[in-house]
Amino acid sequence: MILYFGSFNPIHRGHIALAEYAIEKGLGDEVAMIISPQNPFKQSWAQAAETDRYEMVEIACRNSRFPNQIVPSVIEFLLEKPSYTVNTLRHLKENYGDKMEFSILMGSDLINQLPRWREPEYIIENFDLLVYPRPGEEMTFSTERTTFLADAPQFDLSSTAVRDALERGENCSSMIDDEVAAFISKKGLWSSAYKLTSLTTAISRDEENADLYIERGKCYFRRQEWGRAINDFRRAIELNPEATEARQFIEMTQEILEFRYKDIYNP
Repeated sequence: MILYFGSFNPIHRGHIALAEYAIEKGLGDEVAMIISPQNPFKQSWAQAAETDRYEMVEIACRNSRFPNQIVPSVIEFLLEKPSYTVNTLRHLKENYGDKMEFSILMGSDLINQLPRWREPEYIIENFDLLVYPRPGEEMTFSTERTTFLADAPQFDLSSTAVRDALERGENCSSMIDDEVAAFISKKGLWSSAYKLTSLTTAISRDEENADLYIERGKCYFRRQEWGRAINDFRRAIELNPEATEARQFIEMTQEILEFRYKDIYNP
């Protein structure tokens, strides 16, 4: 079985294409799309609910070319959080290792980070790594059990790009499955209002986090809510005087206001 880990926040066409490639090439009998409920390297405020991400993965798998061989997995929902890959792998090997062999499908960007993961030695010693190329990410680390998939499809696509496009209200049909897009629209996921709500909730839990104020300020900026944007950027600078990005956005906001409201700024 091939294990394909990811936040899938949301799952996009590139994810499914790589899973289809793995099946097509006979790299394994099945690809399990393992949804990480809480990735220790990613901001939790930006993640949709794990149940929503599971439903989207389920839809995308069902609509793939190999719906019986590309399947969603909730194994990490049942294990200790935050989700460390080594914990999941150890659980699978101890409980199912006598019935099946496991390999891991990952991008060249991820294998380069592997030495920084928790207990990388266990992963390196016990699992085959199937590495696909990521644009602009040359593989700089490998193991004796690494296979580089040079002919795997490459996509200049990421879940971050999808979320940003959704926030701007753009058509994402080229990036995500149509049924997944309909689910996202129905739920209102990653809209501008959704992001504001998520950030405001995160700030209420961590009021001293300058980065959160910067992110919310940028969201207000894109919504042209200038006063709220400036207030958040100023708060970020109070918390972190080195917050260069916040200063830059304040300058841009002031330039916009001076241009649009000349009569007020130049009586």
